Order: sequence, then C-alpha cells, then structure tokens
Amino acid sequence: MLPLAERLRPRTLNEYIGQKHLVGEGAILRQMIERGTLSSFILWGPPGVGKTTLARIIAHQLERPFYTLSAVTSGVKEVREVIDKAKRFATMNSGLFGNHESGVGTHTSGIATRESGDRRAILFIDEIHRFSKSQQDSLLGAVEDGTITLIGATTENPSFEVITPLLSRCQVYVLKHLEKEDLLELLQRALTKDEHIRSLQMELRETESILRYSGGDARKLLNILELVVEADGSSDKITITDEKVVERLQQNPLAYDKDGEMHYDIISAFIKSIRGSDPD
Repeated sequence: MLPLAERLRPRTLNEYIGQKHLVGEGAILRQMIERGTLSSFILWGPPGVGKTTLARIIAHQLERPFYTLSAVTSGVKEVREVIDKAKRFATMNSGLFGNHESGVGTHTSGIATRESGDRRAILFIDEIHRFSKSQQDSLLGAVEDGTITLIGATTENPSFEVITPLLSRCQVYVLKHLEKEDLLELLQRALTKDEHIRSLQMELRETESILRYSGGDARKLLNILELVVEADGSSDKITITDEKVVERLQQNPLAYDKDGEMHYDIISAFIKSIRGSDPD
C-alpha cells in the first residue's frame, strides 16, 4: 500500500490545499493555467507544501508532455536527453503521446495534448538548487527559445543558488507553510476520502499536537496521522488525542540547516528577540 501522503496527493487544482495567493480564484498561476499560457518559473518553499504536486497538476491540466528530473541524481547528460525529446516532440504532428519515454528520471504525462495553443513540453526539476553552474547553463538555450517550459522546485533561496541568467528567464513564486485551516482541511480529507482510514473506527478528538508537530508541512502531517493509526491498528476504535500523538512521536527535532536560509532566519529571530527585550 502506498503511503497516505501519496494516496491523498491532489490531481486537480480544486483538490489542491493551500497557496491561495498562487492558485486561488484570480491568482497568477491559476490564470496562466486557465489561459493555457505558461511561462517558466521556480517554486520556492519549505518541504511538504505542494511544489511537486502543483507541477504535476499543471502538466495534467494543460495536457502537455511532462518530464521530471531530480537534481540529486541527474546531470547535463539527462538534461540534454530531455531537451532532445522536447525538440522532437515540437516537430511532430498533433496526436496522442501516451507512450513513456526512455531515459533516467523522465516520463511523459501519458495523455493527449491540446489540439491548439501552447504545447511545449514541461520539464520539472526537483531540488534545482543542487544543480551546478554548468548543469544550469545547459538549460539556458532551451528555456530561452521555448523548447521547454521549465518548472523548478527548491527549498533554498533561488537568488543564492540559481545562476542569474536562468533567474532572468524564470519567475520565482514563493510557497508558504500551510495554515491551520489548511491542515485541518487536509485531516478531514484523510478521514473521509482515504479508503483505508475510512475502514477504521477513528475519532479525531484533539488536533493541537498533530498540527504543532507538522509545522505547516502537509506530508509530515499525514505521516504523523498514519504513524498513530498504524500503532493502534489492532484496536477496535482509534481515538487520536494530543497525549497519544506526543507519546508516539516522543520528540520533534526542529528543522535547521547551518548552510541554508534557515540559519539566517534563526539569527534574525534571535536578534529581534534581544532588541525587544528589557536589558535590565
């Protein structure tokens, strides 16, 4: 069985939770998707806020070929392979492109493209900040001439980690931690939509701890819920309380990266806390 977070992954914009400033009614990304005119962009935000899911939804709704690469496992060779496939696609007549392409880390969306409008292939690169300068350079020509529409995802500040020529060709959109209302909506979806969860006698009595431990991360929230459920899987009735969540998780290590953006965020918070304190 797939993990709960994967089973509940949204397939459409209407199922997507959070990031209303980008995909809500009248927001910029929703407008681009509805018009079918998508430009290259980079999604910057913390883990578990829907970057990969949003890229998949966009490719599905626009019915374009969709290739994915992970900067952790791919290099210039894989980038050039995808660009070559996108160029071949651009010269083909319209029709069904449901076949899976060969190549490490790439695949097409498996659905028909639109008969009219922009049909450029979409290349999604996860952890794009891990690409070296030469790897990022290999994208410039294809993004510039429109061979591909690039969607990058990163947890690091693109201004520091993405080369300037590529940044000038892409818009950067910031994704935020999910709000309390978003997380509660996600919990209710898990309880009502997932077949396995629905088959259990479950009562969500308290939510404070599970929301606090998730830290605005949708994937973490669902992983915690799944852990608590599986730990009590043999019970006739599963009741989720704050005490039970704390007992199951034991501790909640704080996210911190001494070489990343979080380092400076914490320093800034520390300085502001001192500035506003009483020196005596």
